[in-house]
Amino acid sequence: MFLSRVFGRALLGAARSKHCSTTAAAAGSEVHNPLKEFFEPDRSTDGDKPVVYGRSWKASELRLKSWDDLHKLWYVLLKEKNMLMTQRQMLNAQNLRFPNPERIPKVRKSMCRIKHVLTERAIEEPDPRRSAEMKRMINGL
Repeated sequence: MFLSRVFGRALLGAARSKHCSTTAAAAGSEVHNPLKEFFEPDRSTDGDKPVVYGRSWKASELRLKSWDDLHKLWYVLLKEKNMLMTQRQMLNAQNLRFPNPERIPKVRKSMCRIKHVLTERAIEEPDPRRSAEMKRMINGL
């Protein structure tokens, strides 16, 4: 009885994992691994065509954005910063050169400018309680 339970569970677990893998393969979709977001996708670079990255956001551009847009942009930049820092740490551990190190300061500048714009908005807020609440939230970023 005990052996049948142990072997039954092992066989059932193997059957489930085989079923899950065959259904994923049959659906043609790749299983999403959230850790992949911490690494930059491999880009094929032509020898004569270097990859060009964008510039940091200007404060004047950020002032035109809504609260929700700034919130979304903050998390996009935070994700980009985490990805770059992970990539830099991984390459340093392998004694390899980090490509395009100027990207990290661009992301940091943009994040600082978002905080600056939000602080300006908090200072301009007529309600002192709401202004203090906004400042606490901004300082927590």
